[in-house]
Amino acid sequence: MFVIAEIQGQQFKIEEGKKLFVHHIKDVEANATVEIEKVLLVDNDGVVTVGTPVVEGAKVVLEVIDPLFKGDKVLVFHKRRRKGYRKLNGHREQFTQVLVKSIVA
Repeated sequence: MFVIAEIQGQQFKIEEGKKLFVHHIKDVEANATVEIEKVLLVDNDGVVTVGTPVVEGAKVVLEVIDPLFKGDKVLVFHKRRRKGYRKLNGHREQFTQVLVKSIVA
């Protein structure tokens, strides 16, 4: 059984017991539970239910493992040839690591 749910503006394929890295969820602590009710699709062993836009009564229960996880550093380099213009910027995206505890369809 899997579902497709929207978390922080992104759609994820969610199965029970999997770990996910989602965009940073504010004001959560480690070992807290988060319920997601924006379930767009449910596949229950071949029986597919598609929501319009969400499936009624379906939800996903997540447990927060790490509330602030930093991703890899991304370097952004800008250059204009023959103009002497070079600029290097970098940033690290902030994620929240969650574990899927249960799926209620």
